[in-house]
Order: sequence, then structure tokens, then C-alpha cells
Amino acid sequence: MGRLVWLLLFLCTATGVSSFSASTASSNVKVKENEGVDLTCSYSADFGSSPRVEWKFKDKKGSQTYVVFDGKPTSSYSTRVSMYSGSNLRFSKVTRQDNGEYTCEVSSSSSQFAQVTVVLTVLVAPSIPKCGIPQTVTTNGAATLTCYDPDSSPPPTYKWYKDDTLLPADPNKISGFKNATYKLDSTTGMLVFPSATKMDTGMYYCEVINEAGPAQRCRAEKMEVRDINAGGIAAGVIIALLLVALVIGAVWYAKKKGYLPKKSQR
Repeated sequence: MGRLVWLLLFLCTATGVSSFSASTASSNVKVKENEGVDLTCSYSADFGSSPRVEWKFKDKKGSQTYVVFDGKPTSSYSTRVSMYSGSNLRFSKVTRQDNGEYTCEVSSSSSQFAQVTVVLTVLVAPSIPKCGIPQTVTTNGAATLTCYDPDSSPPPTYKWYKDDTLLPADPNKISGFKNATYKLDSTTGMLVFPSATKMDTGMYYCEVINEAGPAQRCRAEKMEVRDINAGGIAAGVIIALLLVALVIGAVWYAKKKGYLPKKSQR
């Protein structure tokens, strides 16, 4: 028996295997905004009865900060965060700014270390999105329609409608849209027409959807695709040339009649 224990210890040392570990009851936690939530962290018995436990938070931008340091909530979290059962984290209320990764780090006096990460998603229902829809577009010109909801959590799925008809994200797969030339990104909300035609004229609006609440949409706006007014452009050029000729003629006449001062008089 003694030889077996010695052999197991030898194998653990040789292979770098350690029994020191940390775990959580749920690695992905979702909760509605302004509600409370628990993030759990447990560790193996070989850490002893009172290891050092710290919690760190990393937001969506990658910025990291301490939530619990040396077993106590930091000042920015002290009013709504507490520890229970030695290593678990409890929020009395969460906001959308709490979205991100929470890492529980456990260490012993003998420098043994283990960690586990919990992803927290704060559920925020969609709000009315901000839409950018051009009123007029030149035939064969490019047009970009934008849709954005800064509040939804998790990030919403964007849908576009033309004349109350849903535009499929991949028109090539739908028989009625095979001739469509638009490109739709359901994750960014952008609807792009690389070369707009008169068939693209219509009433457009965007809808945002996520799991936190009912869908929201912006007000429908008309986008009209028009041909270039060649006659109007030609008339504008002619009028501009006539104005230039008129100015030149007026200056020549004024100079001839002596209305303009000579260089010496200037």
C-alpha cells in the first residue's frame, strides 16, 4: 500500500498533475438588470480551511479590476457585493455595466494556485433603435442604411423590412429575392446597396430582438432611387457660363467708360 501511494505521488510530480483546483456551479450566469445574483466558487480541500480568495472582473473592452481583494469587496463594490461561504460572490443588484467575466482566484500559503471564470450576462430589453435611412439615392449609386441599439444586452439581432416585408439575411437562398443586390449584417444592423436600382425604392424600418424582452423598431422612412437629372445639370452649367460672361462684360464696360479707377489712382 505504501509503495502504491509513493508511486502515485511520483507520477503526479513527474507529469505536473496537481490536485489543487477551483470550480463553479455555473460558468454562464444570466440575470435581469437591477436584480441580485450569486457567482459561485469552490476549491479543493488541499487548499486548507482559509486560503486567499480574490475575484477579478474583466469587461467587454478587456479592462480588468478587483471586485474582492484579500477576502473583502473593494470600495467601488462594497455597497452591493458581499462574500458568503468563504468564496462565493453575491450581488444585491446588477447593472448593464456588470456584463463581463468574473474570475475567482484561490491561493494557499504554500503558493499553490487555482482559478475559475464565470461569464455574467445582464439582460436588458431592446430600446427603440436609432436608424439612418437616406431619403434619395442616385440610380446605380451606393446606399447604406444603419440601425443601432446601444442598450440591449445581450447584443441584439437586427432585422430590416421593406414595405412591411422582412428582408432575408441571405437573399440568394430565397427564390423571391434572388435578384436582390443588398448585403445585410444582422449583427451590426447595416443594410448596404452597392448599386441601387429603382426597384429598391420603398419604406424601410429596422427591428431589434434579443432574449431579454419584446422587439423594438424605428419609424419607417422612404428611400427613393432616382436617375441623374442630366437636363438639370446641363441647364445649370449654361446658367453658370452666362453669369460668368455677364460679369466679364460688365467689368469691360465699366473700364471702357472710366468707371473703374486707374492703377495710379489706386
